[in-house]
Amino acid sequence: MNAENDTICAISTPPGVGAIAVLRLSGPQAVSVADQLFSSTQGPLSQKASHTLHYGSWMEQGVLLDEVVVALFRAPRSYTGEDVVEISCHGSEYIQQRLLQSLVQQGARLAAPGEFTQRAFLNGKMDLSQAEAVADVIASRSDVFHRIAMHQMRGGFSACLQQLRSQLLEFTSLLELELDFSEEDVAFADRKALTLLVDQMDEVLARLIASFAYGNVVKSGVPVAIVGKTNVGKSTLLNALLNEERAIVSDVHGTTRDTIEGVITLRGIRFRFIDTAGIRSTEDEVENMGIQRTFVKVRQARVVLLMTEASAAVAEVLDEIQALEIQEGQALIVLLNKADRFTGAPLEETLGALRHHLSGGTFLPLAAKFREGLPALERVLVQVVEQLGAGADEVVVTNVRHLEALRQARTSLGRVREGLQTTLPVDLLTQDAREVLYYLGTITGEITTQEILGNIFEKFCIGK
Repeated sequence: MNAENDTICAISTPPGVGAIAVLRLSGPQAVSVADQLFSSTQGPLSQKASHTLHYGSWMEQGVLLDEVVVALFRAPRSYTGEDVVEISCHGSEYIQQRLLQSLVQQGARLAAPGEFTQRAFLNGKMDLSQAEAVADVIASRSDVFHRIAMHQMRGGFSACLQQLRSQLLEFTSLLELELDFSEEDVAFADRKALTLLVDQMDEVLARLIASFAYGNVVKSGVPVAIVGKTNVGKSTLLNALLNEERAIVSDVHGTTRDTIEGVITLRGIRFRFIDTAGIRSTEDEVENMGIQRTFVKVRQARVVLLMTEASAAVAEVLDEIQALEIQEGQALIVLLNKADRFTGAPLEETLGALRHHLSGGTFLPLAAKFREGLPALERVLVQVVEQLGAGADEVVVTNVRHLEALRQARTSLGRVREGLQTTLPVDLLTQDAREVLYYLGTITGEITTQEILGNIFEKFCIGK
């Protein structure tokens, strides 16, 4: 990042033409830069109070560029903790660029990606995990992930970590005090209380780490692979779920030769459905490439929808299930399609036999062509994700950086436990406890480096 005492500017609304666009200005010269360009009958911005709106003209060398509304936020009561000016202008791309150029000509510089939020972090307006949650809120595309990101941005995750860190820090300080009185053989830290704290911390860290499985899928969208033999109705199902003709449907075998994806949201959860090439033996080189991709998508999917015809023999369906090699953590749902042609007792016998062979398996009759059975399938998909997050409380980990830090903290905590059990020397025990504090501190930014900040904020959009 560039110098923190510069005054920075950027267009904060997305590229394109709209009714209104917003430009943002932050830094020690924000108000004076704006006053060089903004003209109002009510007087200059330098005479105005914080958190006020002002209507006027944006002038450049005596030429009117636009009529604008300016919002003024004075330090430290602003998003960045600095003086901030936000200019609402008409959404013409030409006007946006002319206003941005005028700010640069008056001494502001273009902001780097995420620089406004980085300044908010550096000025103590939020910690690092809250700053990262800002990007998640902006990127949220489902109700569930939006709620998780908002909770983290408002400090829910930080509060949980701060409580753990402060408790351990108190004990660590007492351990370090013992080092100063090592010759007197005095114990300041209650070992039983410390052991109890370590056990409680381990439980919380384990729960946070486990929540990532849920947090990751709601953040990225739940990948659902639709697989099966050719002409069992995979493309028909995709089209029915998306309510549009996304995939080509044909009686010709091998029509789908590559993966086709579509996204829908069910009960606030985003699902990414992937239609795959039908599995069969073929000498067609291109089709074989598509079939290989099918198995790659199966390994990557959180949920696998195996489609077969309702009239298929039970042994045949079981062979298809075995060939998929479903891994731990994946959910398999077997869909017996074209059930409208195979109803009554025969269908119930097939379902009963499958459930007998795979106790606890999910088997659903379906008629994708007529959209019959889709509500039941959608309910099961939502249940799969809800079960994944059943043990998660309000704090859900969605960030890989946080996950790795939590894992390292728990490893170090394990060494603290072992040290307490084996009466490890106080200096080594203190070192392990300090490592736990270090890794937790890297999440909230109490311990950080310029490299970490660069990696985080370069992924932000410009203007935030």
